[in-house]
Amino acid sequence: MSTFRTMKICLAALLLPVVAACGIGEAEDAVDIQSAAVERGDLIVTASSTGILEPVRTVEVTSKASGEMLRLYVDIGDEVEPGALLAEVDPRDVRNTAAQATADIEVAEARMAIAERQVERSEELLASGVISAQEHESRSLEYANARASMIKARTNSELAQLRLEDVTIRAPMAGTILEKNVEEGQVIQSSGQNVSSGTTLFLMADLDVIQVRVFLDEGDLGEILEGMTTFVTVDAYPDQTFIGRVDQIEPQAVVQRSGTLFPLIVRLDNRARLLRPGMNTEVEIQTGEATGVLTIPNNSVVMPQDAEPAALTLGLDAESVSMENLMSTMGDMSAMGNMFAGGRPGGDHQGQGGGSDGQVDIEVIRAQMQARGGSQGSSRGEFSQRGERGGRGGGGGGGRGGAGFDWRQFSQGNVTGVARTEQAVVFVIGDDEIIEPRMVMIGLTDWDRTEVVSGLEEGDRVALIGLAQLQAQREEFMERMRSNMGGNPFGMGGRGGFRGGSPH
Repeated sequence: MSTFRTMKICLAALLLPVVAACGIGEAEDAVDIQSAAVERGDLIVTASSTGILEPVRTVEVTSKASGEMLRLYVDIGDEVEPGALLAEVDPRDVRNTAAQATADIEVAEARMAIAERQVERSEELLASGVISAQEHESRSLEYANARASMIKARTNSELAQLRLEDVTIRAPMAGTILEKNVEEGQVIQSSGQNVSSGTTLFLMADLDVIQVRVFLDEGDLGEILEGMTTFVTVDAYPDQTFIGRVDQIEPQAVVQRSGTLFPLIVRLDNRARLLRPGMNTEVEIQTGEATGVLTIPNNSVVMPQDAEPAALTLGLDAESVSMENLMSTMGDMSAMGNMFAGGRPGGDHQGQGGGSDGQVDIEVIRAQMQARGGSQGSSRGEFSQRGERGGRGGGGGGGRGGAGFDWRQFSQGNVTGVARTEQAVVFVIGDDEIIEPRMVMIGLTDWDRTEVVSGLEEGDRVALIGLAQLQAQREEFMERMRSNMGGNPFGMGGRGGFRGGSPH
C-alpha cells in the first residue's frame, strides 16, 4: 500500500512542471518580431523582360530573270557591300530575247522608211489628181502603223537589255547573308513575271545595329522613355553586358493572360558581331537611380490602408495606427501639407489642407487619405503580385495608384531620373523595445529595399512584417469590417501589402 502511495506522489511530482509549462504557454503568446536598421546606400531601379534578337531590317533578294542558277558567289554568313555580285542566272534565254528584239528594231525601221516614202509619193500623186483622197489616207495609215511598230520594237529591246542585266544578281545594300534558298542548277522564277513574287534567292540584313523586342507591363510603362539606357545579357556571354537604348515604344498594347503588355524596341550596337539574330536575351531598363539615400527593407513598409492589419500582425492594438496617431508622427506638419499639394516635403508648394501660415487641417488630411485608400489598395495588389514573381527590376513604382503622388525629378541633388514619392507606414522599434507606427514618405524601390525620403533617420530600427501573416490579418480585418458595415467599406483590393517584392 505504501508503495502505491509513493508511486502516486512521484507521478504527481513529474506532472507538475508539465502542467506549469502548459499554463505558461497559454498565458504568454509572444510575437517573434524581426527588425532591420535604416541604412544609407544606393538604389538602381530597373524593369526587366525577355526577348529575342532580330535584325532591324531584312531584305529578300529575288531575281527579275527566270532560268537556271548558273553560279552563286556568296554563302550564309558572308559580309557584302552594296552592288556586290551575289549570283548569276543562265543568260541564254534572255540573250536570245535581246537579239530578237534588236532584229525587230531593224525590221520596224525598214518598214518605217518604206511607209514614209510611200506617203511622200502619195502626196505628189494626190496633187496631180492621179489618186483619190481615200488612197492617200490608206498610205498615211500604213505609215502610222509602221511608226508604232518601230516604237514598240525599241521598247521591247530596252526591256530585253534590262533583263539581260538582271541575270546578274547584286546586293541591294550592305549586310550579312542570313539565308541562302537556292543552289547552282536550280531553276528559278522571275519576280516580275510571277504572282507570288518569284523565288527568294537570299535573305540578308545589316547587323551593325540589332534590336530586341520586349513586352513590359503597363504599370512600368509610365517610367520608361525613349532613349533610356538598357542592359542586355545573352546566354552565349553570361559574364558580359551589352548596352542598348529604348528606340521605340509601340502604341498598340498586347493583351495576354498575365495582363496588358506594351512592345518596346531596344537597339544595340553590334559592330563587334557578337550578337546574332535569334539569341534569347534578358533586358533590364534602368528607370531610376539614387545614391547615398536612406533605405529600409521592402517588407518593413506597408501602405496606409494596411496599417491596422500590420499592427495586429506585430501584436499591437489597432488603435495605435489611428489617423490621429499617424498624423502626430509626421513631425513637421507644414511638410505634410506640401506632400498633399503635390510637392516633396520641404518644397515650395502649399498643402491643399493648409493655410498661408503653413498649418494643416488634420480633418482635411484624414479625408484626403481615406479618399486615396481605395485606388492605392487595388493598384498595390497588382504591384505585389508582380513582385512575387521574382526577378530583378520593375520595382520602381509599377502598379501604383494614380492619386496622392509627388512626381520627383531626379535631377535634384544626388538623384537622377524620374520617380514618385508617396506616403507609407513603418513600425519603428525604440530603445525601450516599444514599437511605434510612423507615417513616412518613400521614393524609389527595387526588389529588396525602399528609399526613405522623410520620417526616419539613419540607425533607426524598423520591424519586419511577414507577408503570410499580413495577408491573414488583412483578410480577417476585412471580413470583420464587412460584417460590421455590410460590405467593403474602403474599396481596397484583395492584395495591397508591401512596397515591393515578397519579404524575406
